[in-house]
Order: sequence, then C-alpha cells, then structure tokens
Amino acid sequence: MEIIQSLQPALPFIQIILAVLLIASILLQQRGSSLGGAFGGDNFSSAFHKRRGAELFLFKFSIGIAVLFVVAAFMNVLI
Repeated sequence: MEIIQSLQPALPFIQIILAVLLIASILLQQRGSSLGGAFGGDNFSSAFHKRRGAELFLFKFSIGIAVLFVVAAFMNVLI
C-alpha cells in the first residue's frame, strides 16, 4: 500500500504521458481504407490486410499503452 500511496502525486503526470503516447501511437497507424471508401467506393484489398513488422509492433504498443492508461485511471480513482 505504501508504493501506491507514494505514486499518488505522480499519477496525473503518468496519465498525461500515457495519453500523449496513446494518441501518437493511434495517429501513426495507417488507415486500411482509401479515400474512395469515404465516398461509397469499395476497397476490397484492405479487407484482407495482415499486419507485419513495424505496423504489428505499433498495433501491439498502442494496446499496451491503452491497458496501462486504464490501470492508471483506476488507480487514481481508488486512491
């Protein structure tokens, strides 16, 4: 319990850093659909897209940051 109480003053700063990282990782991901999809055009090539390399790392990184952000938010509520 002492560890959690010692983190209490730093939790808002941790949440801000995690929020910025989460926003950046989401914005860096490429969109699967092209501009034609916004106007009703079909883009079947994006339906069967498989993530590889850096795109897979960025996807997993954003999931991890999102989980850490939720944990930090719950810790801030419980304290």
